[in-house]
Amino acid sequence: MSAFECIEVSNQDGVAHVKLNHPERLNSMTPAFWAEIPRAFRALDEAGGTRVAVLSSTGKHFSAGMDLSVFQGNHALGTKDVLARERFRQQLRRLQESFNAIANARFPVIAAVQGGCIGGAVDMATACCLRYATRDAFFCIHEINIGMMADVGTMNRMPRQLPDAVMRELAYTGDRLGAERAERLGFVNGVFDSHEALLEGALVAARKIAARAPLAVAASKEMISYARDHSVAESFAYLNALQPGIFSPEDMARAMMAQKAGSAAVFDDLPPLKPAMG
Repeated sequence: MSAFECIEVSNQDGVAHVKLNHPERLNSMTPAFWAEIPRAFRALDEAGGTRVAVLSSTGKHFSAGMDLSVFQGNHALGTKDVLARERFRQQLRRLQESFNAIANARFPVIAAVQGGCIGGAVDMATACCLRYATRDAFFCIHEINIGMMADVGTMNRMPRQLPDAVMRELAYTGDRLGAERAERLGFVNGVFDSHEALLEGALVAARKIAARAPLAVAASKEMISYARDHSVAESFAYLNALQPGIFSPEDMARAMMAQKAGSAAVFDDLPPLKPAMG
């Protein structure tokens, strides 16, 4: 994978690791970041060898959120007339698509959060399937503190990940949600005492997922996301269409034989995604 400015990407045994690498800037989200995150996750998905990804960071804080350079001299954020507002809308869609690339990847994504996860970083964390955190980590919907509403995913995904009253408290006040409270509420899957322990814990979970049948994991992610957004009846109809398409007796046989032998099963990777014809 080609070099990036804001992130580092590696992939070993089906476990991809996407790491924010600008701790001197508190891993703030510069214009380059918004281009690189979707490019990285789409490339991992298209290649087909990734079974799970860990999204981590460097330094004291996970990310301080949107970098001010995104706003400076950016006419796409103007609202003075209808054309300016349409440019704003299209720019907003582009920013949202950056994190949709995480949510829509066929493989699960695990966020490993240390220190502050602020503003746009909360948008990004909510696009992940699982979240682990250091004990000193916190999540802050900071947009309300600077006179605006969060608009890149937090308001769309987080209400399904937290109780309603808690979501409203955080969105209205801009207060911090600490890691231990977040774990009690089910937003965070586990809390660790150090950054090193956090990364190892996230990788342990990732390796466990990578050892499962990739097609079944990908279908499970798709099904959970669909059920979250639709009625029970609609989700059953979708499941009944999805399951026959991905059901693999071969994978089941591999899994059961490996369990009997006390060994790890060997599964085929997800197939690469080919460009659309035409």
